[in-house]
Amino acid sequence: YEQWDIPGLEQALSSEVGVQLPIARWLDEDDELHEETLRERIVEQVKAQYAEKEAAIGPDIRVIEKQIMLQILDNLWKEHLAAMDHLRQGIHLRAYAQKQPKQEYKREAFQLFEELLSNVKHEVIRVLARFTVQAQEDLETMERKRREAEAQARMTYQKAAAGALDDPGMSPQGAPQGQPGANASQPATPFKRRERKIGRNEPCPCGSGKKYKACHGAL
Repeated sequence: YEQWDIPGLEQALSSEVGVQLPIARWLDEDDELHEETLRERIVEQVKAQYAEKEAAIGPDIRVIEKQIMLQILDNLWKEHLAAMDHLRQGIHLRAYAQKQPKQEYKREAFQLFEELLSNVKHEVIRVLARFTVQAQEDLETMERKRREAEAQARMTYQKAAAGALDDPGMSPQGAPQGQPGANASQPATPFKRRERKIGRNEPCPCGSGKKYKACHGAL
């Protein structure tokens, strides 16, 4: 087993079936371990872990197993139908390779069906081995924390709104005094011209000699 990827095997078992097994230590402690006996020990550990899960959940685990299997089968069956449709659309190209499209379709369709069955088994085992069910106490704790967070957020918002209303520099609508919308009920102050208004027929102040209306007044 010197050529085995032991760290890769341990990582694969952790990611696929959710078990942490000291395989490297097993091999160091037991010289009689080989491929078959190591596989048997791994399977025993996975079964033991699942047995603990069954004991913790009880009879309801059968219902969970059925629901998981049906959901996985439904998803993979849709993918299988898409693969079959893709195969059917391109099967005529096999004739260019001097092959019978009908025979090739049967052969490749059977391979796709075998892959479907293998994928269903693998995915069901992987999900069942990794899923966990939280205890009722944990769910109640999570719900209590969620409600406390919502209550804290409401209190923070109410304090911010009350502070805005108490600020003398803010209007009831939250806009600073003197800004548009702060005193919408007060009439606007009329504009007053500071300079004398130039008549249209008067000479233009620019000194061009033209009347104001024909010079800068036209602008």
